[in-house]
Amino acid sequence: MTLKKLPPLYVVTDRHQTRERPLHSVIQETLHAGTRCVQLREKDLDTSHLLSLAQEMLSEVRRHQAFLLINDRADIAKYIKADGVHLRSDSLPIPQVRQFLGPHAWIGKSTHTLNEVWTAEAEGADFLVLGPIYDTPSKRRYGPPLGLGVLEQACQHSTLPVFAIGGITPERVKDVKHAGAYGVAVMSAILESPNISSVTRHFLQALENS
Repeated sequence: MTLKKLPPLYVVTDRHQTRERPLHSVIQETLHAGTRCVQLREKDLDTSHLLSLAQEMLSEVRRHQAFLLINDRADIAKYIKADGVHLRSDSLPIPQVRQFLGPHAWIGKSTHTLNEVWTAEAEGADFLVLGPIYDTPSKRRYGPPLGLGVLEQACQHSTLPVFAIGGITPERVKDVKHAGAYGVAVMSAILESPNISSVTRHFLQALENS
């Protein structure tokens, strides 16, 4: 696995945030516009429906030579031969997931504090998603936004790629990149946009220019 190839734009799915458009079509559009990493995060689906959606999503992702990560479900990731998993902060221990998926799978970890950052790195995560950096409705259950200062500390003291999440817009990419973020993880800013292709290109341009 070559982590330097990890794309800086990381799109997280939520079919409830697509303005009633089919999730498949929204993801297809952002992939067509240049997204190269998608995390399937449909936590309310039962296993059979999630598996079916994951297989459908993998086919679409592969057509665009992109990467697919499965939220938390290492069993599904292994079964469909996805590129890896993204684990919750309270998920299975990373060493056990690594043993199950093998050395070449990406394992990312959600973190909400600096201590969680250090722990995830020590346990062998490949990359971290830290947030919420800014206020956003989907992340309010994790507490108040961390802000750029915490992001900067995490990036300065971690050797892993850190993705900023929570309230990220194209206009905020420059600030999180200057704080040291490797990239950004995005949900509503892309999924809810009336123009998926346009906002995806804006994100990619902002990341390239920062």
